[in-house]
Amino acid sequence: MIDVVQIQKILPHRFPFLLIDRVTAIEPAKNIIAYKNVTIGEPIFQGHFPGHPIYPGVMIIEGMAQAGGVLAFKSMSDEHQAGIENKVVYFMSIDGAKFRHPVKPGDRLEYRLNVLKHKGNIWVLEGKAYVDDVLCAEAELKAMIVDK
Repeated sequence: MIDVVQIQKILPHRFPFLLIDRVTAIEPAKNIIAYKNVTIGEPIFQGHFPGHPIYPGVMIIEGMAQAGGVLAFKSMSDEHQAGIENKVVYFMSIDGAKFRHPVKPGDRLEYRLNVLKHKGNIWVLEGKAYVDDVLCAEAELKAMIVDK
């Protein structure tokens, strides 16, 4: 398990844009499972949508991307992890994004990502987001680890 304090040591994101709360499973260079607790107190719900709060699809994809970033960093060799504070993950493309079910306050949004391809500092990931095992969103993400 990787808690939010450890996640903040890996990713540069902070509230309100840190979109994963915990990693529950990780197999370096293969897959990751992480989640976000979606709450009504999040600033995004002030405008999306008053009286009918729906968690935006772009935020779901960003959460997937952040989980993918943790997977990529945790897959680096120990030698390369030593300089992690000087690295960042840039997403190069998001393909085949589909939104299948709305996500609402009170949901636990679970991200499940699998590595499709990895070569050098480039990662291609299959990402899926679930609430109670119901598929809510999916996309293929391509990212690169670079120096800040």
